[in-house]
Amino acid sequence: MKPKDTEEVLKETLEMDQSFRDSVATINEKGSRNFLFPKKPKGRYTNRRQIMSYVLLAIFFSLPFIKIGGQPFLMLNVLERKFVIFGQIFWPEDFFIFVIAMIISVLFVAVFTVAFGRLFCGWICPQTIFMEHVFRRIEYWIDGDRNQQLRLARMPWNGEKIRKRVIKNGIFYAISFTIANFFLMYIIGKDAWFEIVSDSPTEHLGGLSGMLIFSGVFFFVFAWFREQACIIVCPYGRLQGAMLDRNSVVIAYDYLRGEKRGKFRKSEDREALGKGDCIDCNQCVDVCPTGIDIRNGTQLECINCTACIDACDNIMDKTNKPRGLIRYDSENNIASGTGKIFTGRVKAYIGILFVLLSIFTYLLLSRADVESIFLRVPGQPLSKVDENTYSNAYNFKLLNKTAEDKVYQFKVIEPTEGIKLKRAGESELIEVKASELTQGAVILYLNTEQMTGMTTDIKIGVYEGDELVETLKTSFTGPFIKPKK
Repeated sequence: MKPKDTEEVLKETLEMDQSFRDSVATINEKGSRNFLFPKKPKGRYTNRRQIMSYVLLAIFFSLPFIKIGGQPFLMLNVLERKFVIFGQIFWPEDFFIFVIAMIISVLFVAVFTVAFGRLFCGWICPQTIFMEHVFRRIEYWIDGDRNQQLRLARMPWNGEKIRKRVIKNGIFYAISFTIANFFLMYIIGKDAWFEIVSDSPTEHLGGLSGMLIFSGVFFFVFAWFREQACIIVCPYGRLQGAMLDRNSVVIAYDYLRGEKRGKFRKSEDREALGKGDCIDCNQCVDVCPTGIDIRNGTQLECINCTACIDACDNIMDKTNKPRGLIRYDSENNIASGTGKIFTGRVKAYIGILFVLLSIFTYLLLSRADVESIFLRVPGQPLSKVDENTYSNAYNFKLLNKTAEDKVYQFKVIEPTEGIKLKRAGESELIEVKASELTQGAVILYLNTEQMTGMTTDIKIGVYEGDELVETLKTSFTGPFIKPKK
C-alpha cells in the first residue's frame, strides 16, 4: 500500500470520529465506576516486562539494607530534612543542588517522552510494576482469568465469592503492609524502622501510625483505585499531550495495514474483498488494563504496557499474518515511512540537559563537607576592652555533612595583625559529630589601628587540622574612626 504524505494523514485524522475521547472506559454513562477485568496477557513483551519487574522489585526490597560508609544507600528523610543519596548526606543547605537535580529530572522526562512516549510507564513505573506484576497476578491465581472474574463479579454473595474475596484481600493487605514497611525504611532508615517494630508500640506511636496509614493507602490503590491512579491522579499522562509529537515512538496501530477491519474466515481473499489484517477480534481491548481501544490512536489512558502488542501478535500468528499490526512506532513512520526519533526538538533538549548535567556534576564535586554560618550577634552592643581594643560577639553554626566525626577550628585570615579570636569559655577546637549540627559563640578582639572605619571587613577560615576547608566573610563594628588616607 502506498504511503500517504503528512498533509493527507492530518486531514484524515481531523475527519475521524473523535467521540471516544469524550469519556474514559472506567466511568459508565451514569457516572459511576466501571470496573475493568483485563485478560491475562501472554507473549514476548509480557515476559520481558516480567523479568524487568522482578529485577526492579529485587532492587527496591534490597536497597534499604545496603550502606556506603555507614550511611544508607538511599534515604529521603523529609521529617528531619536529611537526605542520603548514594551514601552522601544532603541537607537543606544543599537545596540548590536539589533544584538543579529536579530540573534535570523534569527535562530528562521531557526528552524521553518526546522521543519514546510513555515507555517509562509500561516498564519502570512502580504503580505499573506492583499492579500488573504483583497484585494482578495474584488476582489471576485466585479469581481466574477475565471470564472467571466477570462471572465472580456478577455472582451473588455465596460461600465461594466470600472465600475468594477474603483470601485475595487478605493477601493484598499483607503485601501492602510489607510495601509500607519498606517505604518507611526509605524515609527514616532501616535502623530507625527496626526500633519501631522491636520496641514497645507505645514508644513509637507516630511511626506505627505512619506505617498503618501507608499500608491503607497502598491497599486502597492496588485493591480498588487501580488504573484510576494512572488516568486521573498521575500528571504524567496529562503532560503526554503537550510533549508527544508525530515522531514520538508510541504503541501504535498500523491502520494502513489493518483497515478495513473484518471478521476472519478461512480460505477467503481478504485483499480482494478490501479487508485489512485486523480481524476485529477485540483482543487488544480485552487485555488493556485501562480499557482503551488502541486502534483509535494515541490516548491519554495508554500506559504503554505492551499487552495489546502481545495479544495482536498471537492473533497474527494464528491467521498466518506478519506480526507488528500493533507495535512500537511513530505516527509519521506508519503514515509515510519518514519518522525519525532525533528531531531538532529532541536535540535541543539533549543540549540543555548536557549543560545542566555539567553544572550538577560541578556542584557535587565542589560541595564542601562542612556548612558554616558565622554571624554577629544581633543587638549586641560594642564592647570596649581598653583604649585601643574593642570586641564583638558572634554566633556560629557548623554542620558536618559527612558520616565521620570531625574537629574544626576558626582562625582569622584577614587582617593578619591586631586581631584575636576566642571561643567563649571553651576550647578553640570544635568537635562536630557525624551528620550533626554544632553551634556556639566566639568573641573577636580588634585593635583600633586595624580598623578601617565603623565597619571593618573580616575574613575567617574554618580549618580541619592545618587544612582550610571553608572561608567565611563577616564584619567588625567599631567606634567611629576617621578612615586612613
